[in-house]
Amino acid sequence: MRRARRRDNEPRRCGVTATATGPDTRPEPGQDANLKRDLGYWSLTGVACGGIIGSGWLFGSFYGAQAAGPAAVISWVIGGAALTLVALVLIELGAGRPEAGGMVRWPFIANGPLAGTLIGWTMLLAVASTMAAQASAIVQYANRYLPGLYEDEALTLRGRFAGVGLLLVLVILNWFGVRLFARLNLLVTAVKVLVPVLTIVALLVSSFHPGNISAGGGFAPYGWSASLTAIAGAGIIYAIDGFASPIELSAEAKNPRRDIPRAVLTAIGLAVLLNIVLQLTFVFAVPTESLGDGWRGLTFASPFGELALLLNLSWLAAVVYADAVFSPGGSTYVAVAAGSRETYAVAKNEALPRWFAGVSERSGVPRRAMALNFALSVVILLPSSGWRDLITVVGTLALLTYALCSVAAGTFREAAPERLAGWVRGLGWIAPAGFVVASELVHWSDWENLRIALPELLAAVLLFAVLRRRDLDLRAELRTGAWLLGYLVWLLVMSGLGSFGGMNLIPAPWDTVAVALSALATYRWGVRSGVAHLRR
Repeated sequence: MRRARRRDNEPRRCGVTATATGPDTRPEPGQDANLKRDLGYWSLTGVACGGIIGSGWLFGSFYGAQAAGPAAVISWVIGGAALTLVALVLIELGAGRPEAGGMVRWPFIANGPLAGTLIGWTMLLAVASTMAAQASAIVQYANRYLPGLYEDEALTLRGRFAGVGLLLVLVILNWFGVRLFARLNLLVTAVKVLVPVLTIVALLVSSFHPGNISAGGGFAPYGWSASLTAIAGAGIIYAIDGFASPIELSAEAKNPRRDIPRAVLTAIGLAVLLNIVLQLTFVFAVPTESLGDGWRGLTFASPFGELALLLNLSWLAAVVYADAVFSPGGSTYVAVAAGSRETYAVAKNEALPRWFAGVSERSGVPRRAMALNFALSVVILLPSSGWRDLITVVGTLALLTYALCSVAAGTFREAAPERLAGWVRGLGWIAPAGFVVASELVHWSDWENLRIALPELLAAVLLFAVLRRRDLDLRAELRTGAWLLGYLVWLLVMSGLGSFGGMNLIPAPWDTVAVALSALATYRWGVRSGVAHLRR
């Protein structure tokens, strides 16, 4: 389709340009040419590892054992396989047509303004909330060294402003270019990997109890289904998430087709391996006498730190508590960089004023988008009481983004194969499998979270209709995006009726089976709708 030229005196209507065959909903390009292509394989791998290894390793093994006993090892394997499927879809998109903030752009291009705007606002909220939550977590841990930041299970006023100051420092470090960011992140990531490896060696040398496999009620004391529940409920999936940052920075990669797949898959493989070994280490290192009430009887507030103190390894406890501040700081550093590209893409989609799609010619950084994320994160952080108050809905929003990217990949495969890299063999089954996996992870996120997140997204559809009623054919857009509305509705209903915090009218595992079948049908619906949209 050839785009019609817009006369200089013709008003631009939110990125919609008239053509001979109908409205072309693709906005004009942003300032991608100003982005610096400075990221090689090692830089991209460091970005992926830096995004993954944060506070998750400090808690995932404990909550996994508490939820499923030693069988939590299986949870890590299943979670790693699930995210690898999702990652393959994103790799194919990112390596084929590198885009700054691609996860926001691809649904817009494939499925139109409704999907693009909805996912854009979702990512905007997720990025700001993630930055605020990570800053809150760092301040909570830092309270051990600087008392007065966190009291009575809430951030103090001093603690909240300390979090704002931390975010400001991380923004400044990202302000001067992606090359400086990549070099600092590689150094930070090396330290972040070293500490859990040191923890593994020190604990296994000091305390090794192979009998723990059966001491707490056997290998699977709470049944095999507990291994599935632990994937979402124990934070396992979140401990190995964060791999998408190199994809969001793909427009700044030297050789995206070669380096992005290798970097992302390397990072996921290393993260899964590290967490499996950490899980086994925790299981074997816990003193057997502590398992009198089973694995659910363990009550560690800071698992590896307290376990080190229990084993008289005070030096290791000091290292772990220091890393509890350092590792989330490194993850937040990555989140600031990747998040600015996502917000830049939201502006390119016309879901924000186009002014935020500016890129500094000198630094190659979307500074306006970064400043907006900082401002929003401050607005979210200051009234909050702490990490738990912030993180509730963030994970669900990110998983929905993965689902929509799977539909975009399926759409491009049928109607615009030139947008794909051709790197991933079997995309015809991997894309729908990725959509099913992402949908299952959303469902397993628990009714308590979904009853808040999904109605908010449905309400955003009404806001879209109000804001775009004059420059779009709303009936046509709602027809194009009807699959997405249906998707959000049935996810909400299924969660309310299911076994993950719902009424249990559809008991396990049948609610999981029903979600898989519904997801497959919705995927086909979304792809057909996207193909029709691209061929209009």
